[in-house]
Amino acid sequence: LRPMNCPHHIKIYSSEHRSYRDLPVRLAEFGTVYRWEQSGELGGMTRVRGFTQDDAHLFCLPEQVDDEIQGCLALVEKVLSTLGMSDYRVRLSFSDPDSDKYVGERAVWEKAEASLKEAVEKLGADYTIELGEAAFYGPKIDFVVKDVIGRDWQLGTVQLDFNLPERFDLTYVGSDNKPHRPVMIHRAPFGSLERFVGLLIEHFEGKFPTWLAPEQVRVLPLSDKFLAEGEAAAKRLADAGVRVSVDRAAEKLGAKIRLARLDRVPYMLVIGGKEAETNSVSVRHLDRQDLGTFTLDEFVSNITKEIKDRSL
Repeated sequence: LRPMNCPHHIKIYSSEHRSYRDLPVRLAEFGTVYRWEQSGELGGMTRVRGFTQDDAHLFCLPEQVDDEIQGCLALVEKVLSTLGMSDYRVRLSFSDPDSDKYVGERAVWEKAEASLKEAVEKLGADYTIELGEAAFYGPKIDFVVKDVIGRDWQLGTVQLDFNLPERFDLTYVGSDNKPHRPVMIHRAPFGSLERFVGLLIEHFEGKFPTWLAPEQVRVLPLSDKFLAEGEAAAKRLADAGVRVSVDRAAEKLGAKIRLARLDRVPYMLVIGGKEAETNSVSVRHLDRQDLGTFTLDEFVSNITKEIKDRSL
């Protein structure tokens, strides 16, 4: 049981001799970590005692820090923009000079904080500085996302660390053939996957875009008489990489549509006598209701493009 992945990645780095030519060394892991949160602090998927971090640690030369941080920030921005999470702010979490919880020399902290501030300014993002919010080993850039009811959640984070390489005595051999200290960057574009998924459910009100929906299409045969056609349509969609199911229940169409809507399935395909004869499907959308009749090939082409484009 571990509270963080950092020491394990550090041991991997230090398991062999490193040259300046080897850097940056980037280690990534979807690692499960555990923290004994107090009972009053626990909440749904957003604060739990065992969770998964999309953790990465980048060991680099001092002159590589700027490019590596820019790459980390671009990755976090890509994640948020792909999911349509545009309402966020950037927070620089710095140390409180009056607190004794931080390790390392004050001069090292000032150097790290100046580097992060410069990186965010190059990104062109609005930011705030909050003292006392840094990790004990280094300052960080946090992406704070606002959910649909106005709550702030800290998700993606990039942390710059000059202290742990010192404490674990990490080195690389420089071009002068002497040992030098690498700089360590902690990177987690999602933060906690559990918290991120919880926020994602709130963000979309459970109505995920088609490319993200666990079940993308549900086939609704009008009766058992059209079940074979429904199964064939589902197979055609599954072969194209679409996540699809068939409602085989002996229920009326209205009940099947109502259940699919409650399950937040983006597309419903109705197949009756007319559709069976023409190899077509009557398409209903979760939000846009009845979209009309399409040939099965047309629908497969449309939905696979929508999924590939990651349309919101």
